[in-house]
Amino acid sequence: MISTIETGPAAAGAIAFRPHPAHAHRAILSLDLGTTTGWALRSHDGLITSGTVSFRPSRYDGGGMRYLRFRSWLDQIAADAGGLAAIYFEEVRRHVGTDAAHLYGGFLATLSAWCESHAIAYQGVPVGTIKRHVAAKGNADKAAVMAAVRARGFSPADDNEADAIAILLWAIETDGGVR
Repeated sequence: MISTIETGPAAAGAIAFRPHPAHAHRAILSLDLGTTTGWALRSHDGLITSGTVSFRPSRYDGGGMRYLRFRSWLDQIAADAGGLAAIYFEEVRRHVGTDAAHLYGGFLATLSAWCESHAIAYQGVPVGTIKRHVAAKGNADKAAVMAAVRARGFSPADDNEADAIAILLWAIETDGGVR
């Protein structure tokens, strides 16, 4: 599922933020890492697209195939965007289980290595920071985050996409936390 919303002069009033001048004409990607990865992209022209992508392995895949597909997906989205200035991702410090922690670690290692090899800035954003920014409560539940993102004019298909949009909004509105 892919959602699109336009920002800037052509869509004045469409959503409740104006991009920070430092982000003008810079493509920014935000990610909610996982087997179903949520993503949101602000392109060079200010258009915001978002969606989810599944990296669930087939029964014939080896253990590293999901990470190879993730890396190929990063290559493709960067090429489609005409290059990326920065990637922001949800920095998870507590996981539901061991498998979730291992998967997150694999996606994070793949992402950081890919960013380093392509000279793209990357930054983790703590979960509480994202929730506080978009839903005004650091321990907001998934429904509250989805409602807050919808109130901003987006239509996320699930909580993964909503989280990615929330991360992107945080990055745009706070200049990546540098204020």
